[in-house]
Amino acid sequence: MRILCVCSGGLDSVVLSHKIANEHELAGLVSFDYGQRHKKELEYAANCANALGVSHDVIDITEIGKHLTGNALTQDIDVPDGHYEEETMKITIVPNRNAIMLAIAFGVAASKKADAVATAVHGGDHFIYPDCRPEFVNAFETMQKHALEGYADISLYTPFVHAPKSQIVVEGNKINAPFVDTWSCYKGNENHCGACGTCVERREAFHIAGVNDPTKYEDKDFWLNAVKQAGE
Repeated sequence: MRILCVCSGGLDSVVLSHKIANEHELAGLVSFDYGQRHKKELEYAANCANALGVSHDVIDITEIGKHLTGNALTQDIDVPDGHYEEETMKITIVPNRNAIMLAIAFGVAASKKADAVATAVHGGDHFIYPDCRPEFVNAFETMQKHALEGYADISLYTPFVHAPKSQIVVEGNKINAPFVDTWSCYKGNENHCGACGTCVERREAFHIAGVNDPTKYEDKDFWLNAVKQAGE
């Protein structure tokens, strides 16, 4: 199966890219610049493409991103600290982000004669992001089948959709995915902050997986209290 992978440069999508390269034919990586404050993630996506020897297309949708307001990723709103599944993380929702990106990716995949588009949505995303849930995945694939009917037959490949992030870490460790060369933090500073929801989720996932976390965090211990408070 020839698969085009949507790769942000984050841990999940980089592991997915390496998984596809190991198990299928990786048709290339596609990333999106939507005006995100952590735009440095795109550098990590480029590094992933270089490591795997495939093409990397960065598609500029910043003009669209300007209109997707009310969130902490594209506007000057503080990224909240705390556990990934806390209610405060909803401020990081960029409305329809995955639907927009995937619609474009399917068009690119059709042009590249790929058999599938891959995205690294996972079980830990379900609480916050509606366009990461299995219901969305199934409905979107059905929509795309109709949109490309008679022209291309492309599937939506989401092997992590029911998996916790810790399982992605376990799988990445098995295939020697370069964890250190991935970016998760929504704040986009020099190092991972260690306190925002994505940093806490990342640190917790490595802990649960029992895998060494090579990430440099500005606050190495914040996640402990965040996880404790989330469980109370």
